[in-house]
Amino acid sequence: MRPNPLREAFAAGTPAIGSWLSVPSSVTAEVVGNVGYDFVCVDMQHGLIDYTSMVPMLQALSLGGSTATVRVPWNEPGIIGKVLDAGAMAVIVPMVNTAEEAEQAITRGMYAPRGSRSSGPIRAQPLEGPDYADVANDHVEIIPMIETVQAVENIDAILATENVNAIYVGPMDLGVSMGLGRGTTDPSFTDALDHIVERCNAHGVVPGIHATPQITPDRIERGFRMVVVTTDLTAMRTNLVDALSIGRDAEVDDAGAGGGY
Repeated sequence: MRPNPLREAFAAGTPAIGSWLSVPSSVTAEVVGNVGYDFVCVDMQHGLIDYTSMVPMLQALSLGGSTATVRVPWNEPGIIGKVLDAGAMAVIVPMVNTAEEAEQAITRGMYAPRGSRSSGPIRAQPLEGPDYADVANDHVEIIPMIETVQAVENIDAILATENVNAIYVGPMDLGVSMGLGRGTTDPSFTDALDHIVERCNAHGVVPGIHATPQITPDRIERGFRMVVVTTDLTAMRTNLVDALSIGRDAEVDDAGAGGGY
């Protein structure tokens, strides 16, 4: 198996820094994959990327050193197995609210006897080596997303699920679920983040979160060890706005900058 920088960062106890791809472009994936991020996530849930777009993006990521990661549309066995067969080495599963749903995600991403993943690593085996199916359970990460009040209430049970080595907080959905809205800085929200980190530390699980360059230092200081610092669209728009501002020597309204979680 090739090195997995995401798992190496987990083992070393250092923050794994990642980027996020929402645009269906292998060229974008190739550029981002060569920057030096520990992991790069192809977003099949809220991004504009379908399976036929994802495969060449994973091929492009293979040219760099980042761990190829995919957020699947849902906690469903067909798509989880299919992105793993295509070569993803980490899978982020949205809206995991209970230990039962966490167990389902893990089971769907692992081969027997631990799981129920069907054997057919059509791209993963030629890419990772002939022993892929024998060792995949020890190398692939299945990462549940914590995005709701219900998930926070069930956090200990989710974290106690066998083979949950990391979780990933979706802050926008969590803020909405708490009745605070997107992008909230309410103290009760940051208290919830601190609670998640504290319970992760108690269970020996890596806490991850979606962030921005501006709030990344705070998230790392709070103890998050898997942090997405930017997305393709956000980075592109930010630089385009900055360049236009310089060209016109005036501020440009950047109200359209986005980046969903």
